[in-house]
Amino acid sequence: LGVMYDFGNGVPEDDVEAIKWYRKAAEQGFAQAQYNLGVMYDFGNGVPKDDVEAIKWYRKAAEQGYATAQYNLGVMYANGNGVPEDDTEAVKWYRKAAEQGFAQAQFNLGMMYYYGHGVPEDYVESYMWLNLAAAQGDEKAKQNKGILSKQMTKEQIAEGQKLSREWFAKRKK
Repeated sequence: LGVMYDFGNGVPEDDVEAIKWYRKAAEQGFAQAQYNLGVMYDFGNGVPKDDVEAIKWYRKAAEQGYATAQYNLGVMYANGNGVPEDDTEAVKWYRKAAEQGFAQAQFNLGMMYYYGHGVPEDYVESYMWLNLAAAQGDEKAKQNKGILSKQMTKEQIAEGQKLSREWFAKRKK
């Protein structure tokens, strides 16, 4: 019902009413509603923008394994929105979403390895994550993988490709 009000499907669009229904579901532990409530606070839709409240709801959904919430939580930590900026914590949440195949998280994790933010700089690991995101059609990942590959040896690229294949193989089982 919250989604219906949020997007005006069958009812007039009403962010306040959407929040009411998201909250009812979120308080019962429904991860998608927790995520949606986090988005409403993150962007100030129907409520005053509140990064701390957004973090609270993203975390509840993220801890249940909701990949989009994990990714958003990573972004909040990377940018210091509602929490102190913490690249190590950002990497933790990006990795959780990336391991579920979330392309944007794979891209961000790849860039964290490229720059050595929250993890040691590692071009092979960066290449692997960018390659995985690029395989899903992420254009930024394709571009950055091309830039990165010019800074790598053929052996490093081969290792990054091998790690990508192994990652895919583990998920097919």
